[in-house]
Amino acid sequence: MSSLSLAVRDSSTMLRRNLLHARRYPSLTLNLLLTPVMLLLLFVYVFGNAMSGGAGRSAYIAYIVPGILLMTIGSTVVGTAVSVATDMNEGIIARFRTMAIHRSSILVGHVIGSVVQSVMSVVVVGAVGVAIGFRSTDATVLEWLAAFGLIVLFALALTWIAVGMGLASPNAEAASNNATPLIILPLISSAFVPLHSMPGWFQPIAEYQPFTPAIETLRGLLLGTGIGDNGWITIAWSLGLSALGYRWSKAQFDRDAK
Repeated sequence: MSSLSLAVRDSSTMLRRNLLHARRYPSLTLNLLLTPVMLLLLFVYVFGNAMSGGAGRSAYIAYIVPGILLMTIGSTVVGTAVSVATDMNEGIIARFRTMAIHRSSILVGHVIGSVVQSVMSVVVVGAVGVAIGFRSTDATVLEWLAAFGLIVLFALALTWIAVGMGLASPNAEAASNNATPLIILPLISSAFVPLHSMPGWFQPIAEYQPFTPAIETLRGLLLGTGIGDNGWITIAWSLGLSALGYRWSKAQFDRDAK
């Protein structure tokens, strides 16, 4: 059997192990899902009329749902950081290293499993959005496929960062705290209000971060509006974060193996 075949086989085994672990302990995933769902309901039904600027609650639902969907990815990958830190702390990864398995499969299993969970979480939160009135009638099939690709790519980027955070953390609690920026960044983006409505000194902080162009791109794809340069900026952010997270994770993983 070739090295590639072994890597695929072992990665599939690790993926199955992580998905089974998530299924047996769903409380963490549910707790992480609770944050975006509660924020969606809070901003729509409590602040919706005020935040819409007179456009009405239905218009604000269309505006806020794409931001909440990407916030869901940030919330979900926090669980990945916790899971990786737990495996490191309990010694299971050290045990895997003594077995005849492809070393990269340990991290690949976590990453693919996290991306799958992120997509499933986005579907759940999206269903809540549809239930309260979100509609995407102007999006074409091609735009829906592009939106799905964006969600997967962005989830992959944040997952690699989360894996690095998990490997660098001494325990699960520290991993959860270290990954908190992945939840906070959407709060200071264009997810809830347009950039032009923010104070002038704060606008660059909200604009030049990865979530804002990703949210604007997803919003444009789902609502059939223009996305400008945000699409290319989102791809650049996603590829850059993926490369950074991969190199960081690999360096941490190789260091701990010594």
